[in-house]
This record gives sequence, structure tokens and C-alpha cells, in this order.
Amino acid sequence: MARWPRVPELAREMTAEFAGTMILILFGIGVVAQAVAGSGLGPAQSLGGHDSIAWAWGLGVTLGVYVSARISGGHINPAVTVAFAVFWGFPWRKVLPYCFAQTLGAFVAALIVRWDYTEILNKFDPGLTTKTQFVFSTMPGNGSLPIHTWGAFRDQIIGTAILLFLVLALIDLRNAPPLANLAPFIIGLVVVAIGMAFGSAAGYAINPARDLGPRLAQYITGYGTAWRDQYGEFYFWVPIVAPLIGGILGAGLYVLLIGRNIPREQEVAETLEPPLNNDET
Repeated sequence: MARWPRVPELAREMTAEFAGTMILILFGIGVVAQAVAGSGLGPAQSLGGHDSIAWAWGLGVTLGVYVSARISGGHINPAVTVAFAVFWGFPWRKVLPYCFAQTLGAFVAALIVRWDYTEILNKFDPGLTTKTQFVFSTMPGNGSLPIHTWGAFRDQIIGTAILLFLVLALIDLRNAPPLANLAPFIIGLVVVAIGMAFGSAAGYAINPARDLGPRLAQYITGYGTAWRDQYGEFYFWVPIVAPLIGGILGAGLYVLLIGRNIPREQEVAETLEPPLNNDET
């Protein structure tokens, strides 16, 4: 039987990160397009509403991680990759290739959604304005609430810190993580919870690739305001910089508060063994 030629390790990992992130964005942006533009209503009265969006994003994360975890570790998020490099021993030489693959996967997925929803988006928002801009990229206050740049910046730091804190708690083998390969499913639930609890202020991008790739896709397909928010301010940098800061902060807090305090395996074994009886021979 003929075999495929051997692909270099880094290329395999980049391919997996591309595919995993593409799956994430297909479900994530697809559900927003359906819930907002597909219904012809605003987000609060749309098909499924906010809960539908939160669940689809969480399922997208779960499926994206399952797709890529065996080959690349299933980062599908530059904030995860950078935080792992800082605190978890991930090689720095792989950081930029991973981030590029993740962003490219998000870009391609956004193009697919943009193409598939062409007629619906054009009908709902003929001018391709901020009315549907947040289908693809995040905006402060989801385009309608009184949140500005620095409020959104704060929100993205907090949301991504929560994400990385819990991701490390769920994958740390010393910390009784979920077994039977359930970690990706639980991480998906974490994203659902973040969306339900912290989704209003900035759309919970918590992932630079998730925002930058689709933002570029919408810009080249007619959204002239893609790099700005509803106030006309340059906003694209917020969901890039803030999640990177938040990811490092959250991972650092996990290491400080939990990781460094987990007993080593030998110490655990010693505490579980009964004391020796010196009277025995």
C-alpha cells in the first residue's frame, strides 16, 4: 500500500492548528450570522439569541480541539500558545508558526461563512456596516451597549485570564484532570460559561486569531469599517493585545495559586502510605 510522504513535524502541527481553528470559526461565526442576520432582527430577538451563540462557540471550541489535539495539542488560540510558551514549556520557536496557522484557519473559515451568507447579509445590511460587522469581528458592547475601548480592553484581559486559568487546571495531570479524553469537552463548557457571564462588554473574543482572521476576511469582502468600532475609533488591536496579556496573567495565576502547590507524585505517595511499625520484624 502506498504511503503519504512524511511531513515535517512543525508542518503537521501547523496543519492541525489551521484545521482546528477553522472548525471553531465555522461554528462560531456561522451561529452569529444565523442568529443576527438570518433572523432579520437584532441579537436579543434573534434565532436562539445569546444562549444559542454561547453554546455554538463552546461546541466549536470542543470540536476544534478534538480535531487538532492529537497532532498539535489543540491550542487553536494564540493566547493559549503564548501562555504555554511562558509557563508550560512550549517551544518558543513554534509560537509564531502556530499563531500564523491559527489566524489563517480563522481567515479561511470566515471567508466560507461570508460566502455562504452573502444573500442574507446583503439583504439585512445592504451597506455592510457596523450593523452586521460584529457577525465576524468583535466590537465594544457588541455594537450597542455603552462600552468603549478601554472597557473592552479590561474585559478581554479578564475573560482570557479566566480561560487560561481553567485550561491549565483541566490539563494539568497532577491536578486530577477529567479523564476519558473529556478535557476538550469541559474546555468547551468553560467557553460557554465565559460567553454567558462575560459576553456583553466586548463579545468575548478571548482569542486573537478568532478576531483578526475574520476581521481581515470581512475587510476584503466589503466591510470598509472593519478595523474600527461603532464610534469610529481604531479597535482591531484590542482583541489581539488584551487576550495575550490576559492569557499570560491567567496562566501565571494558576501556576502561582495552584500549580506550584500541588504535591509531587512521590510526596503524595508518601502521605498515602501507612507509617512503618517499628515493632514488626
